[in-house]
Amino acid sequence: MKFGKVDQPENIDFTLPEDHPDTEVVLRNCKESGPTQIYVGCAKWNRQDLKQFYPRGTKDELAYYATQFNCIELNATFYRIFSAETHQKWYDKTPDNFKFFPKIVQNVSHLRRLNDQAYPTLDEYLSVTSNLKDKLGTIFLQMHSNFGPKNWDRVVRFVEYWPKEFRLSIEFRHTDWFNDENVAQELYHLLQENDVSNTLVDTAGRRDIMHMRLTNNEAFIRYVGANHPSDYSRLDDWVEKLSHWTDKGLKNIHFFVHQNMELESPLLSVRFIEKLNKKLGSNLQIPKTLHDSV
Repeated sequence: MKFGKVDQPENIDFTLPEDHPDTEVVLRNCKESGPTQIYVGCAKWNRQDLKQFYPRGTKDELAYYATQFNCIELNATFYRIFSAETHQKWYDKTPDNFKFFPKIVQNVSHLRRLNDQAYPTLDEYLSVTSNLKDKLGTIFLQMHSNFGPKNWDRVVRFVEYWPKEFRLSIEFRHTDWFNDENVAQELYHLLQENDVSNTLVDTAGRRDIMHMRLTNNEAFIRYVGANHPSDYSRLDDWVEKLSHWTDKGLKNIHFFVHQNMELESPLLSVRFIEKLNKKLGSNLQIPKTLHDSV
């Protein structure tokens, strides 16, 4: 994941922003009960990217990946619409407690940019994606960096059109969604009223879009490491933040670990899960890596 990549991450202030004051209000007003549901995973299961993860001789990468992690942020669905049969195969290869968090195909977000022609493609996408059934987690829409508030009406229509049986998170990358207080408040209200998650993205080169405004009882977090020692202390900060939010009532944590060079993603995930288990008293499986046997 190259988004937000910088040449000298040691010069970046990675301090997490203070919570937006309405985040606590959102969490306090949510009515969900029971334990917090925690899903932590990588963005893909491709062997070439995760070189320090798969044992020699692994024949089915997804099947093995799903024995180590309880979810995947499914980036492959951004590039094309896979068949219903392929989704069924993914479903069949994974255990009962596994979740997929797929990205909406780029024809909707980047090529059609949520215009009128995007909706037939969206309908087709949702039709095949529904074959993941009970293993389908939150679907997320990622908008292009040049998709700004002038497109407000398209966002409103999309959110209102979205079928409520699917959970949705939206990632906005244009800084004007956040640095204009009136625009930001309108956006947050729209998402909150429609139970849509406001995606949080933590990456080195785009601190301008790093916000702490939850719009429902879901923290959907896309964390991008910089292949730098600071990656680990940054994850420690997220453990503290998520602990704070669970104390306030957060019931859904969906955390996806990326790297500019993805091969280290499983190593970061191990560190994060270990710390999260200790802090929250959770019992997520610690993924094995090839480093464990060295």
